[in-house]
Amino acid sequence: MQPRGSTLGDWLRYAEQRFRRARLAFGHGTDNAYDEAAWLLLHVVKRPYDDLAGALPLALTAPQRRRVLALIEKRIATRKPLAHLLHEAWLGEHRFYVDERVIVPRSHIAELLHAGLAPWIERPSRVRHALDMCTGSGCLGVLLALSFGKAKVDAVDVSASALAVARRNVKDYGLQRRVRLVRSDMFAELDDFRYDLIVANPPYVDAQAMARLPAEYQREPRLALAGGRDGLAFVRRILADARRHLSPRGVLVVEIGNNRKALERAYPALPFTWLETSAGGDHVFLLTRGQLPAAL
Repeated sequence: MQPRGSTLGDWLRYAEQRFRRARLAFGHGTDNAYDEAAWLLLHVVKRPYDDLAGALPLALTAPQRRRVLALIEKRIATRKPLAHLLHEAWLGEHRFYVDERVIVPRSHIAELLHAGLAPWIERPSRVRHALDMCTGSGCLGVLLALSFGKAKVDAVDVSASALAVARRNVKDYGLQRRVRLVRSDMFAELDDFRYDLIVANPPYVDAQAMARLPAEYQREPRLALAGGRDGLAFVRRILADARRHLSPRGVLVVEIGNNRKALERAYPALPFTWLETSAGGDHVFLLTRGQLPAAL
């Protein structure tokens, strides 16, 4: 039964109730039914999220009510992430286009880039060449270019479909001259080019966790999630090749999800620096070129 009232607040309560009853899984921009419902409603009425309180009394038009209802039903029936249905995802104040060809951006590296990776990078102007490995939607490649205004950025992915989405986001931000999209299996097509900064948010979900993923996560490309038996298959490849692709003062920043213990067991001699993010201090590590051995 649809809500009796027609205000955004009425529909917000209705959508939240429907999402709770459907036992949806969240984590693609929101972490609860209320915020998911608010995002959906505010998208339809084209109001910013920080204006939710002011938007609650708005009376939805008949076309808006139909659109909201269709999105609620589609979210529940398909279990697709809302970001894919709305074709938008947010990292801080930055909006990115997304669809089923890419995972929904949610990297904690984005938080670190907003601060220019201070204090580990003392002078952002010295970052002239940067690499976003496993770029997906291109979001971190875009943020690299925005955070380091003098840098040329290579954004790499093995998926041509993902790079098509990344191309749209690079164009939306007017960064075509500074962000180069490269189809490559990790470092394979980069020759011996060296970067002052490499960031990577590779697939890192281990096999056991992949088997238990909620339906919403199964709607994302498996290629962008599955990190092998222990979740470290791609991290190992990055660690093996990063040194020869870093400049003398180069820095490597990698997101690994919940795999810190497994990583430290696998590489007990590496002096990982664990960076603090909103998720805590166990998800993103930093290594300088000098800390990476010549061979692993």
